[in-house]
Amino acid sequence: MSTIGVITRGKYGKRLIETILSKTELDVVSAALPEQLPEFIDEPEEFLENIDLDESVFKSDILISYSLHPDVTAGIAHLAGKAGVKSLIVPGGAAKAPVHELEQIAKKYGMHIEIEEICCTLSDNPAISDFTSKLARPELEVKTENGRISAVNVIRGAPCGSTWHMAEKLIGTKVEEAPSKAGLLIQQYPCRAVRGIQGGIHRSADIHKETIEKALELQKTKKS
Repeated sequence: MSTIGVITRGKYGKRLIETILSKTELDVVSAALPEQLPEFIDEPEEFLENIDLDESVFKSDILISYSLHPDVTAGIAHLAGKAGVKSLIVPGGAAKAPVHELEQIAKKYGMHIEIEEICCTLSDNPAISDFTSKLARPELEVKTENGRISAVNVIRGAPCGSTWHMAEKLIGTKVEEAPSKAGLLIQQYPCRAVRGIQGGIHRSADIHKETIEKALELQKTKKS
């Protein structure tokens, strides 16, 4: 079983740790960055050493960094590669990550690096399958009775935990209303994804809406 390392920054990353501990059997190690970081950091590896980042986080198989800072992310990637971390997941999207530099780091150390705006868009990849088989793009099974949702089984859920929140609140909902309600529930959940613009939490809502639609169609096929 893989060990998952999580580098947090302020509130970012803490809900992922909670979800891993409550919804999976994966081991977790974590380290915290200061919430406030300089806008530009010339020597990120030296900076990380000076703040005494807990280096035990680099003993993980899969590392997820919520640094949300291009310079710091590059420094973390270098340290992870040197330590033998197999895979690095960088939430926040390309705007928060030095994509070209990370590609070079991945090649140098033979490390898989994946950059995602939101973690519920993560899909299956052999390099991170121990994580994404449990926490990634949602997958559901639903049961219906008398035209209403009677049960929702979360096979795989969003790393922030929103899928389980949605599943619980959907019980008793009319089948025809379930997809739109699923999207609304996701937007109401205190996920850290960006709000107010295209993408972010709106993309997550669409993904869950589509997942419910797919699960309902599968349930309908089974009943016919």
